[in-house]
Amino acid sequence: MRLALYQPDIPQNTGTILRLAACMNVAVDVIGPAGFDLSDRTLKRAALDYLPYVDLTRHVSWDEYLVERVRSERPGRLVLLSARGDCPYAAFRFEPDDTLLLGRETAGVPDSVRAAADASVRIPMRSGLRSLNIAVAAAMVLGEALRQAELFPE
Repeated sequence: MRLALYQPDIPQNTGTILRLAACMNVAVDVIGPAGFDLSDRTLKRAALDYLPYVDLTRHVSWDEYLVERVRSERPGRLVLLSARGDCPYAAFRFEPDDTLLLGRETAGVPDSVRAAADASVRIPMRSGLRSLNIAVAAAMVLGEALRQAELFPE
C-alpha cells in the first residue's frame, strides 16, 4: 500500500503524512510541483527525525508519476480521497497494493487527475462543513485500508 500526495501545498501537513507513513510502514510518492521546497532539508524539518524511515519517491510532475506507475511491476489501483468521492471509505474494499491519492490542500485535484483514478472515496461528514485537514483524512482512510488488508505493522 502507498500514499501519493498530489502537489502538496503545506509542508507541515506533508510532514505529518510522512510521519504517519513511517509509523505505518507505507511508501509515499510526492508529486510535484509542490507549493514549497521539496529538498531533503525542508522535508526533514517537516517530518522531523522520521524522514529516514519513509520509503519516499519524489516525482517532478503528474505525467512522470504516471509513467513510473506503468513501469512498476504491480501498480495496483489508484484510489482518490475526495470530498466528492463516489463511495464512503468504510464501505470501499481496499486491496493491499492500492495507492491512496491525496489532492492539494487548497484545490484538490484537477479533472484529468480525477479521471485517472480507479476509484474515489469520501469521508462522510456533518452537513455544511467543507473538509477535514488532509493529514487527518489520510490517517482515517489509511487506517481503514490497512485494517482491511491486514497490513498494520507488527
